[in-house]
Amino acid sequence: MIPASRNGLLLLGVVFHVIYLVSIFDIYFRSPLVHGMTPHRVNLKAPAKRLVLFVADGLRADKIYMPHNNQTSGNAKEELAPFLLDKLRTEASWGVSHTRMPTESRPGHVAAIAGFYEDVSAVTKGWKMNPVEFDSVFNQSRHTWSFGSPDILPMFAHGASDKARVDTYMYPHEFEDFSGNGDRLDTWVFKRADRFFESAAVVGSELYSAMHSDQIVFFFHLLGIDSNGHGFKPYSEEYLNNIRLVDRGIERLVAQFEAYYGGDAQTAYVFTADHGMTDRGAHGDGHPDNTRTPLIVWGAGVSKPAEAPLGHIASGHDAFSSGWGLDRLERKDVNQADIAPLMAALVGLNFPLNSVGTLPLGYIDAGAEFRANAALVNALQILEQYRVKHDQKMTTEMFFQPYAPMHVLDNMPEHALARIRHLIGSHRYKDAETECLQLIARCLEGLRYFQRYDWLLLRSIVSMGYLGWIAYSLLFIFRSYVLPAPSGPRQQLHAVDSYRSKSARAVGVLGLLVFVLFAAMFYRQHSPAMYYAYAAFPVYFWTETLQQAPLVQQIAASYLRTSIRWRVLAFVLGYIAVLEALVYAFFDRRVYTAAFMLLAVFWPLTVSAKFRRKHSGLLLLWAVFCVLTSVFTLLPVERNDHLGLVIAGGLLIAASGLYAWHRSRAFVLAPPGMSAKHAHSAVAFDRLVILVEVLLVGAATILGPVTSKVTQERGHLPRHYQLACWAILVVSTLLPLLHGSSLNNGARDQHYLYRLVTIYTAFAAPFVLLTVSYESIFYFAYSVVLLLWLTIERALYQERAEDRLFAPTEQTRLSRLPSTQQRSGAVSLGRTLELSDLRTGIMFLFFVNVAFFGTGNVASLASFSIDSVYRLITVFDPFMMSALLLFKIFIPFFLVSAVFGVLSRSLELPPFSLFLFVLSTTDVMTVNFFFLVRDDGSWLDIGMSISHFCISGLFVLFTIVLFVLSHALVGRVLIPDSSTPVATKPLQKQR
Repeated sequence: MIPASRNGLLLLGVVFHVIYLVSIFDIYFRSPLVHGMTPHRVNLKAPAKRLVLFVADGLRADKIYMPHNNQTSGNAKEELAPFLLDKLRTEASWGVSHTRMPTESRPGHVAAIAGFYEDVSAVTKGWKMNPVEFDSVFNQSRHTWSFGSPDILPMFAHGASDKARVDTYMYPHEFEDFSGNGDRLDTWVFKRADRFFESAAVVGSELYSAMHSDQIVFFFHLLGIDSNGHGFKPYSEEYLNNIRLVDRGIERLVAQFEAYYGGDAQTAYVFTADHGMTDRGAHGDGHPDNTRTPLIVWGAGVSKPAEAPLGHIASGHDAFSSGWGLDRLERKDVNQADIAPLMAALVGLNFPLNSVGTLPLGYIDAGAEFRANAALVNALQILEQYRVKHDQKMTTEMFFQPYAPMHVLDNMPEHALARIRHLIGSHRYKDAETECLQLIARCLEGLRYFQRYDWLLLRSIVSMGYLGWIAYSLLFIFRSYVLPAPSGPRQQLHAVDSYRSKSARAVGVLGLLVFVLFAAMFYRQHSPAMYYAYAAFPVYFWTETLQQAPLVQQIAASYLRTSIRWRVLAFVLGYIAVLEALVYAFFDRRVYTAAFMLLAVFWPLTVSAKFRRKHSGLLLLWAVFCVLTSVFTLLPVERNDHLGLVIAGGLLIAASGLYAWHRSRAFVLAPPGMSAKHAHSAVAFDRLVILVEVLLVGAATILGPVTSKVTQERGHLPRHYQLACWAILVVSTLLPLLHGSSLNNGARDQHYLYRLVTIYTAFAAPFVLLTVSYESIFYFAYSVVLLLWLTIERALYQERAEDRLFAPTEQTRLSRLPSTQQRSGAVSLGRTLELSDLRTGIMFLFFVNVAFFGTGNVASLASFSIDSVYRLITVFDPFMMSALLLFKIFIPFFLVSAVFGVLSRSLELPPFSLFLFVLSTTDVMTVNFFFLVRDDGSWLDIGMSISHFCISGLFVLFTIVLFVLSHALVGRVLIPDSSTPVATKPLQKQR
């Protein structure tokens, strides 16, 4: 039955939304990883005995291919990697390796080395040592020696079937300090390689013997470029110089390999990157700058460059490579997972069992027979995965439908393999390659088909679950906060049961039967445990909704009795339209600009003429600051550091704080029953708190640019600067929690304006400290708009109350209300919800979304600059850095939650009533985003669609956190009636 308590509904809502959040990964992004395949390798002599893999972490393709304008040489064109580009022109095959989202180090390395795309949740495993759970080129090698970062090497070493097969040489974690030049990381790798060759030169040693075996791999992970990109941006001299250093280091290493092996022409070299980087020094999402990385392959078994005639453009080029000066050389693009089978083929290894890469045959020059057999092995290896997946589904599915194209007579795997082997035996190698590629494409499509096999069923179940939650929670809200309470104590005691239909038992049995049928089907199909939960929620929600048919009838009767049915319908349709507009705003932030302009112009026009005359100055300020705030959602989310704007924002906040301190005598209240002397001291202390917070804002305004300047000058950030920044962040954050919040049981009651001012100035200091551009100005404008919204809503409510002759003052209104009122089985405070409260709810939802997208795209942390965290932490620590960045992003939510907490009490709303209404209806947005989730197309679109759904799906949890936060931050405040001057207003304590 529908929970009789608000807390029961909230708990159910949290559990439901958290479980359903996982549904997109079960539907759209289930791991294709399967086990039980037979390994395959080319049964011909491999063209290379050894493979050398260079991964330049964070290097995007255009930075190495495009000539650079060297400003120190009069903007002369300069190649940043002359050695690699010389190889490209003379003996290499090259192109762009297209990565997938998330563009982070772990998924990128896994794709290139294992040929397998981890799902998007892999980013939560990355950076620290988490062994890969699947096969890789390293695992199939006879031995692998790896050099580089402690964040990357261990996951392959510990994930190998024989851990002694992979050796690692790593620098200390403390080396990864973004405040200094990151090229020292790559210098360490090259110097360590020098010592390695010295050790390997000892004839007869174990290392010497291993180095002269075949099927061996050398892996050099070069993190300096990524570190300098984060620290100084990809257009900086540090980033560009690091590319030069890497090129020189690779040149020396290649010379060492050739000298060590006597130039035996048995070494293959692969140079690539795990991901790119945007100009803001960020990566992670599917931006093209993050997904396009270089690939240069040369050495044994590799095709030489194909050069087009003079005046012609070779194949593979597009607008992206038009300015590189490489137009006459064929560009051979690959997907990142294609690199793994290429490396395996060159060295004669078993293809990684879980690889979904397609062997780029254009890179191989080892004879037509070898190419054709390598293509066949690639097809067999992917066909193995298809067969395992096919057999699993056929065994478990009740109504199994095979992948039809693979069951057409000519396309059946047995017939296709027979044709390929016949073509190879007939020396028709090109035809065999074509057949292999077609079989690979069908197998990959078949794997995709089985990945999507349960889509229709699961999407239908999840959709009904969300719609059921909307209906279920709205019924609770209507029963508890809208409809009049049943008369009589007996009716009130059994209010919930009074709304149940006579056929409730039969409906309950039917619902149970439906769930049993689902459970039986899932059990037969060996479905994951989460599938049972997905089915349980819609069955429960809709069973409860149907059992409450009399309640639905009463809601309909109440609507038909009203004399303004058109207005109710207009409000509801308008509310839905706004929700859909907010969905569109996730894709185009300019919607918020248009909304602010409409609020600035049209909201003042909807109020009464008397209100406009009485509050003309307030409405004018509202219009001005709405227009000012609307500008920020027109500005680009990707922005460079602008310390002038940081200082300007800090000064605006400090000035507004000083103004509030100057006017604070009007709203800083002395404790009741205290002597004049002690009362004066208490008031002085409260005013001093504001002044201290303003001084911290000033300190942050100065310290932020100072630390940025030190970092920009390429120096290590002094320890005392970091300590000062941490002190400001901690002290400013704790002040509002220790002074007046509900966390301090000894705190006395405070005027609501004083409380909001202290919250505003306290969180301003860490926000300014973590700001790199115009965000601090947004903080100022957004905070003023919130305060104006609160003031206008309070004034409108007072006018409405006076017009209804509800009570002459707020004090009287409160005194006439019972402290608690039993309503339909739910304990409520205050009045019932009214139609006008829809406006307040949608305004709250709008301001929450503005906090999400005001200065960036919260669907991607990469749209927020990570530079500011270097003032607090410089050694690479992704979790701490992400935590600091999230803290900055959440600060505007602290403000909106505090303002809404005061507003709810000012409007005498039952606790959580408006929150419940908002979180119940926002799943209209969630359903939109659920069907907009993509698993194809560009990785930018895929990543954004996932983020949008997660944000919307977690909104219920986020709303609850905001409500708890508002009560914790606001604490016990005194809210005066808005109809009388401050000095004479009667005050009512609000908890």
